[in-house]
Amino acid sequence: MVIELYDDTPLHRDNFLKLTREGYFDNQLFHRVIGDFMIQGGDPNSINAYKGEMLGLGGPGYTIPAEILPNHYHKKGAIAAARKGDPVNPKKESSGSQFYIVQGRVFNKAQLDAYVQMKKHLPFTEEQTKDYTTIGGTPHLDNEYSVFGEIVEGFNVLDSIATVPVDAYNRPIKDIKYTIEVIE
Repeated sequence: MVIELYDDTPLHRDNFLKLTREGYFDNQLFHRVIGDFMIQGGDPNSINAYKGEMLGLGGPGYTIPAEILPNHYHKKGAIAAARKGDPVNPKKESSGSQFYIVQGRVFNKAQLDAYVQMKKHLPFTEEQTKDYTTIGGTPHLDNEYSVFGEIVEGFNVLDSIATVPVDAYNRPIKDIKYTIEVIE
């Protein structure tokens, strides 16, 4: 997959680039995979983890202030920072390393309108409506997590990872290792 990082989320962009250049992500696993939702990585504990071990608690020991912008939303291919839940993280600070890539699903206009009517989403822009009704995504995550980039090539890789068999922890039965490199 090839991703493009957004310039208007500089804290997340710069942190992701720093960790990538340091080799932090090398040989990590996509440790959480939920079809029609997302794939997640960034846990350093996933390197050489035992089969069946629950993952998802590791990180570099710091968080990043939220950069939640309305123009960046959870369309298919969006890359966003994972974070702890609101009760322990009211400022919505992001994990220092854990990220997810949205696979999502396609919605129809009536489903999107229902989100707005139930006050679970602000009115969708024309662009959001087009994306959510054609390529799909996870609109219920909008305005809750910092989206800091998107896939520009390799949606087929995302889709193939999102359909692998997983265990009770949503960890793929067969490990899926990855390495990230910067292309300038």
